[in-house]
Amino acid sequence: MQRLLRETDPKILRQAVSLLENENRRLGEKIAGLMAQLAAAKGEDAATLQLRLTQLEQQLARKNKMIFGNSSEKRAAPEATAEPESKPDSPPQTGHGRREQTELPIVDEIHNVDEADKACTQCGKALKDWEGQFEESFEIDVTPRRFVLKRHLRKKARCECGGCIETAPGPLKLCDGARYSVDFAIEVAASKFLDHMPLERQVRTMGREGLIVDSQTLWDQTLRLGTLLSPVCARILGYIHSHSVVGADETRWRIMGKDSGSEDGTKWWQLWLVQCPTAVFYTIKDSRSKDAAKAILDGYHGVVMCDAYGAYPALQKDGNDFTLANCWSHARREIVEVEEVSPTDAAEALVILGKLFHVETLCRAGPEGDDERRKLRNEQSRPLVDEFQAWMLRAWANSIPESGMRKALKYIAGIWTGLTRFLDDPRIPLHNNSSERAARGPVVGRKNFYGSRSRRGTEIAAIFYTLLESAKLAGVDPKAYLRAATLAALRGEVIPLPHEFAKTVAAAAAAA
Repeated sequence: MQRLLRETDPKILRQAVSLLENENRRLGEKIAGLMAQLAAAKGEDAATLQLRLTQLEQQLARKNKMIFGNSSEKRAAPEATAEPESKPDSPPQTGHGRREQTELPIVDEIHNVDEADKACTQCGKALKDWEGQFEESFEIDVTPRRFVLKRHLRKKARCECGGCIETAPGPLKLCDGARYSVDFAIEVAASKFLDHMPLERQVRTMGREGLIVDSQTLWDQTLRLGTLLSPVCARILGYIHSHSVVGADETRWRIMGKDSGSEDGTKWWQLWLVQCPTAVFYTIKDSRSKDAAKAILDGYHGVVMCDAYGAYPALQKDGNDFTLANCWSHARREIVEVEEVSPTDAAEALVILGKLFHVETLCRAGPEGDDERRKLRNEQSRPLVDEFQAWMLRAWANSIPESGMRKALKYIAGIWTGLTRFLDDPRIPLHNNSSERAARGPVVGRKNFYGSRSRRGTEIAAIFYTLLESAKLAGVDPKAYLRAATLAALRGEVIPLPHEFAKTVAAAAAAA
């Protein structure tokens, strides 16, 4: 199975999927036969046997959907079934058209008229260049990256008396005698944690571009840079905690090597995150316990939007003064997962939820839209929530005990207080999708370089994901922010937070 998880050949994967489907079918038939024999031996009636078979079929359908199905968020909303009216006079849309590349510098390349063409076709006289006249067109080109061995020549000044000599200062370095520049270290870190390129792949790419280097050297650069910038992460966490509503989530993170503590040298840890609209903080812990959740929520006193995972209420009961709000997207997924086995009831619920989500699209984002959001939720969302609650009672009566639908309803009923909290507080979002989007960068990185090889590696990964993903949320170029933060740290200045740097960039652009 471990080999199959690492397999990338589509042909082999298709064969494996076919074999797994056949095996699932064979095991299902075998289980049904064995259960019939067991029921006969125990003297159970047909109704009890049918109940057990239904439960197994629902579990099998749910597992197949998890493996082979599409994400529930990628399909159209149930109520959006009507086709939009076509405009017969409008030409069909064929792509997005040319994009304006306003950020690219313009480089002029002049093309001269061939000498063979410099003869007049009318009189035969020689053509002369027409100054200032060009036929203009544009194309997007690429300038290859180039590594150079930069020689720094530091000038010296001396007094005629010979008693004083001054030497020009050199460039800022990550450490004394460092051979690689600050910009080189930033390039390596951004390539790994922003573009998800493993260090070994960077080594091969750099080799093709003329630089001979090994992955240990690249790791040394990220380690030094991450250590230098680590103090700002605590300030980012404090800035997030200053918000009245935050989102929290967790996802798996693989650790390989001796620090994993497992016999085969690999183990799944957890990447925890807490975020606000303009920043996100990550930490990687070796458990999913409330003590691990404490690393992101300790001392927070606002509203935490999260899923139904038990670590959050356990941490709340442990004396932490925050309020829990729960995510309607997770509730919707519970219904989607049982749609195949309970299509009628699920379809009714998804229509109601589609309308509930649509109401949120009518509200303006941010604090300036609180009054409008409160009004829309009272007038439209509250009746829809009441309608959904009435559906839950009908669905409970229509479903059999221990079925997938019953489990979904128990999940939703268990967090009902947290789900409905948004109706009374316009600051609370309907869902926790922003936190799941914040986890996307680390998840893509995890798929590319599989995780970390040591506890120190997890700490460095969390530092860079915090800085780079926060810069993206603040609306600034992550590499530009990383450079500004590094130079500030090397000069002994206070490192700006990403949203502070965004204000500086905006002010400079306005003054230009």
